[in-house]
Amino acid sequence: MRRKITSVLVGLGVLGGTLIGATGSAQGHGYADSAVSRQKLCATGTVQNCGQIQWEPESVEGLKGFPGGGPADGQICAGGNGRFSELDDPRGGAWPAASLASGQSHTFNWRIKVRHATADFRYYITKDGYDPAKPLTRADLEPQPFLTVPFGGARPPATVTHTGTLPRKSGRHLILGVWTIADTANAFYSCSDVRF
Repeated sequence: MRRKITSVLVGLGVLGGTLIGATGSAQGHGYADSAVSRQKLCATGTVQNCGQIQWEPESVEGLKGFPGGGPADGQICAGGNGRFSELDDPRGGAWPAASLASGQSHTFNWRIKVRHATADFRYYITKDGYDPAKPLTRADLEPQPFLTVPFGGARPPATVTHTGTLPRKSGRHLILGVWTIADTANAFYSCSDVRF
């Protein structure tokens, strides 16, 4: 009996190691959950067929420097990370959209799993006429963030909230949150589909 239990435990350990090796780092970082992000919708099972992001919603990490640098157009929501390309799939414009009030105050919320030294958090929104049935590009976004929260290299707490005034918009849009890390070449990206 003891041999069978040991064999099962060893097998589970090998399987777990294989899964970690196949998906990269098991360590996560952070994501937005208000307005609800695509990665959270996948992690909670609200949206199906999400691939690996359903197990790693906090791992959408890519090069920083957005919008001048960072992920390529069409790969922004996944941070340029091919493992999470399902986040860049517009799904025909059918991602669930959070209802927001145009021009009103909104509190954005991030869940932080690894507290990196932080340069800032920035929030961009799509231009009027945005087509949610196409992958996100820089040309779809207003050129300047509507909210920037500087951190000066400080490490954020496990839950970070930022309150700001939403732009005056109507209809369906996308909010891109960018958490820029101070002491690495990377940032974390989070796309939230919204309706005003």
